[in-house]
Amino acid sequence: MKAAVYYSNGGPDVFRYEDVPDPECHPHGIVIDVKAVSIEGGDVLNRAGGALTGRPHVVGYQAGGVVSAVGAEVKDFKIGQHAVTVGANGSHAAKRSVPAGAAWAMPNALAIDIGSCVPIAFGTADDCLFEFGHLRSGESVLIQGGAGGVGLAAIQLAKRAGARVFATASSDAKLARLTPFGMDEGINYATADLVAEVMRLSNGRGVNLVVDPVGGSTLAQSLKCIGYRGRVVTVGNASRGNELYDIRTLAMQNQSVTGVFLGAEMGTPRLHNMIQRHIDDVAAGKLKMPIDKSFALSEAAQAHAYIESRQAFGRVVLVP
Repeated sequence: MKAAVYYSNGGPDVFRYEDVPDPECHPHGIVIDVKAVSIEGGDVLNRAGGALTGRPHVVGYQAGGVVSAVGAEVKDFKIGQHAVTVGANGSHAAKRSVPAGAAWAMPNALAIDIGSCVPIAFGTADDCLFEFGHLRSGESVLIQGGAGGVGLAAIQLAKRAGARVFATASSDAKLARLTPFGMDEGINYATADLVAEVMRLSNGRGVNLVVDPVGGSTLAQSLKCIGYRGRVVTVGNASRGNELYDIRTLAMQNQSVTGVFLGAEMGTPRLHNMIQRHIDDVAAGKLKMPIDKSFALSEAAQAHAYIESRQAFGRVVLVP
């Protein structure tokens, strides 16, 4: 099969488009013919500096397609079914093998490229908001990086839960596009003083919760945006920042910071069922995940460079 591979970490130009062996189907797993790869933020970070499982290495968390092989011990999938898969690597390829527990059925009415973008974005957003962020109806939440996959998912889920939704983006044009997804207050972090604007819009109280997938210096600002008993959930480090923070001041306002990593929950029935609900809601039109741009799998370098340019609104996909 064809795959986008690399032999060492670095910029997008490390990618090579090569033939690699087809993956095997394990007794408790499935193989899909990949039709769409959702490029996740972690894929970009891993290409830049993550561990290589071999040489050549096939990076990538998430891909969807058509089931082409089913393990002898698997009862919930059949050949020809549409499925989306998640794993530690291996998405940037024409075929993918995963345990059946790391795959979700997609209704045939759901476009494969859209369904392929759902599990990580909506699963992460849901956990950040509710399982670990404890968001309740009537509270306020600030979504950092609102135009990204996790940001767009979080805006929709928070609004549906009855929260007042603040979001940041790098341009007024992006903020305007976030309003239909449920954003109440938009802040252009490139031109505005984020903390001052949050305090102005919240009448000096700050927000109840911040979801921060950016990290770095942005996380330092997030900590200043919460009010009494406010919570900050930090998930990922898209900025690649390496700052240290003095969190001693949080005690004075009974505030908290929680780190979230979706992978640690991936094997739980709770998470699997929650993600399936989101897939079904996207299929029913109750939730949306826009695809900004599609690239051929052979153009993985261009796709990663486009993501790193921070132009994307929603997801960027690769098509084998």
